[in-house]
Amino acid sequence: MAAILELKFFNSFWLKKLDTVVESGPITNFDFVPNDYDAGPTDWLAEEARIRGGYNNTNVDLGVKAYIVEDNINQQHRKNSLIYSGIFNSRTGVNNTNQFSVGEDITKSLDPYNGSIQKLYSENTNLTIFQEFKVSRALIDKDAIYSAEGEPMTTSGSQVIGQIQAYAGNYGIATNPESFAVYGYRKYFTDRNQGLVLRLSQDGITEVSEYGMSNFFRDRLAEIGDDNLILGMWDMHSKEYVVSLQNSNGTYNTLAFDEDVQGWTSFFDYKPNHGDSLRNNFYTFKNGEIWKHYSKTTNWGNFYGVNNNSIVEAVFNPEVSTVKTFKTVNYEGSGGWEVTDFYTETDISAPVSKNVGILTLGDMEAQLFANSFKRKEDKYFANLINISNPTTGEIVWGKSMSGVKGMFATTRFVYQNATLQKRAELFAVSSEYIESSY
Repeated sequence: MAAILELKFFNSFWLKKLDTVVESGPITNFDFVPNDYDAGPTDWLAEEARIRGGYNNTNVDLGVKAYIVEDNINQQHRKNSLIYSGIFNSRTGVNNTNQFSVGEDITKSLDPYNGSIQKLYSENTNLTIFQEFKVSRALIDKDAIYSAEGEPMTTSGSQVIGQIQAYAGNYGIATNPESFAVYGYRKYFTDRNQGLVLRLSQDGITEVSEYGMSNFFRDRLAEIGDDNLILGMWDMHSKEYVVSLQNSNGTYNTLAFDEDVQGWTSFFDYKPNHGDSLRNNFYTFKNGEIWKHYSKTTNWGNFYGVNNNSIVEAVFNPEVSTVKTFKTVNYEGSGGWEVTDFYTETDISAPVSKNVGILTLGDMEAQLFANSFKRKEDKYFANLINISNPTTGEIVWGKSMSGVKGMFATTRFVYQNATLQKRAELFAVSSEYIESSY
């Protein structure tokens, strides 16, 4: 095996092979990759053999001492291990951050059964370590000793990375470190392997996806592949953890978790490439551009220059085992809301348009028989007009009959954000109903 290497340096070099084995035969394409340990699989590495690379400086060699022959000369990928260098002392100017002496105890390995290390987060004097299937913490500049009863006691020591202590529960961050977001002592991340969204705080790990969204995240995270994105962000403006589940086929779900209500409050229409908070403002990035959220200069619901409507879905299910006829749909809040859907398991109602201000007698006549919300004492009311297809073998009903029949009803309120540049509020929704007589 031979190769010609043209180096424009007056120095001597070591040649080291990177991670893969060279095919048999002479080397016809020798790629010189200085100081690049992320080179391609067929490249070699040229490493200087003189101290500081200076001309005629001291040559580094193994010397006349006993050493073992390493059969496996390729570089190793220890995905479950940590290593640290020498120190940097700003007072004396000593910089040993490029020194990794194998003669010193500078490595710390975690259980390989829990997968590779995906994320490190430094917090005070502890290091939080996120593996694929486990979350642990390592003590920094101190170690832990245990009493006869098994209780840990912290003591100072010379170790840089001390005792590794695992958090309770078989939770990890899978291969999605981009889902990590932090605020104060609370750290949020996803575990795609188990279909969970998790919070790590001073009380340990909590499954926040269980707050009414367990089935949703179980199904959606199961669809996320290794080449897809689970983007986690902290929204400082609204104090929410925002997570965006993005599939490679273009589908996505962006939603937020609020600690104050202990629940998932909203689905959003935007699909960011990245996001973060700065000085109580929330920013996201899209196609190389930065966007400031909650800006007063654009319409509410406008993301990345596209107007989106606000949608609120509600379910009416009073007297669960009783068949009811829902006669009206009502709400308290801002004017401008409309109902695009109101349906039960059997019936469908006609849409209800938004309230229109009455200024003249003609406006009153036009709205008298219109299927729209009517305002009374700052509340809005509308009748439900049944538009279900007539049935056979039973009482026939149609468009002339008011009310929809069913045990429960689902309604969708929509606000056209492009029409007004202001906030739209929806305090409460309700429906007047009676027990069905047939």
